[in-house]
Amino acid sequence: MDLKTAIRTYQFAERAKSELIVGSQLTTALIQFPLQEKPGGKRMLLMVLESIRSELEFAYGDTELSEFKKAIDHLNEAISLTESMELGAASERMSRAVSAVTTAAQAAWDTLKEHELL
Repeated sequence: MDLKTAIRTYQFAERAKSELIVGSQLTTALIQFPLQEKPGGKRMLLMVLESIRSELEFAYGDTELSEFKKAIDHLNEAISLTESMELGAASERMSRAVSAVTTAAQAAWDTLKEHELL
């Protein structure tokens, strides 16, 4: 990975990781919502997840790294599961997305460290 791509990848991956963790926490929180609040919570959660997906799509479009594509695929599954209110499974898919972007961050980190920037 060249240095310029490593910098962009690291930035994208760290941001995506943070957003995915928040999305996962919100997914878990929705499980505990009172029944009458779940429909509204679900709508808001789906909006957040779709926003995260847009960020991942931007990262993938810029870097073309397969890890970002994998994260998008996992997030798409999480969105579908959230729509079906299968929130435990959705949270698990989001964990897989976090793992994928962490792999991208690690590859970028290694390149940055090689160039003694970290």
